Amino acid sequence: MSDQARTFTKTVRFTETTNDKFTKLALKLGRDKRIVFEQMVDYFYKSKKDPLDLNDELLKNTLLKQHQQYIGFIKTQENDLLIPTKREVDRMVTALRKVLEAFNNDVLRQNEAQIKVIQVIANNQDIQVKKFAQTDQFMQDVVARMDTKEQLKTKFLHILDNYSKIRDTFGITTPAVKRQELLQSAHNQIKLL
Repeated sequence: MSDQARTFTKTVRFTETTNDKFTKLALKLGRDKRIVFEQMVDYFYKSKKDPLDLNDELLKNTLLKQHQQYIGFIKTQENDLLIPTKREVDRMVTALRKVLEAFNNDVLRQNEAQIKVIQVIANNQDIQVKKFAQTDQFMQDVVARMDTKEQLKTKFLHILDNYSKIRDTFGITTPAVKRQELLQSAHNQIKLL
């Protein structure tokens, strides 16, 4: 309906104090007093609120009902989702801790066993190195003491020549003991070769 089609036949009487409040409200809202009045009537009609109820019990009750619905929804979600999920996560964390502990224990045990094996191998290698060094030294000593074939021949010929010269100096009167001593001396020199 347009404003011209409406007829304004009704009037409302109220006190000067109420009129001052009403005027201030209309100015604050930036509307005509008649429009503010119509909007107030529509508001109370549609919201079914009682203007005497300054605390707005209907609104409180509606909010409280919605709040209780939200709390019920949250509790349902907590019981259906959060608590079972938390239980499963706790169970999974406990199982992972056990797996980790077992893994760590096995790895540590294996590492300790490998360290012992490595130590034994290192000790055996040290022993082998020492034995090789001793064998090498022994071989060097043997080589140092060994004469070549030519050196042995030369030394043997020297012993034989010496024996021959001394024996040729012996006569028929040389006692047998002296001859035996000469032979023994030659034998001893040959053994020293």
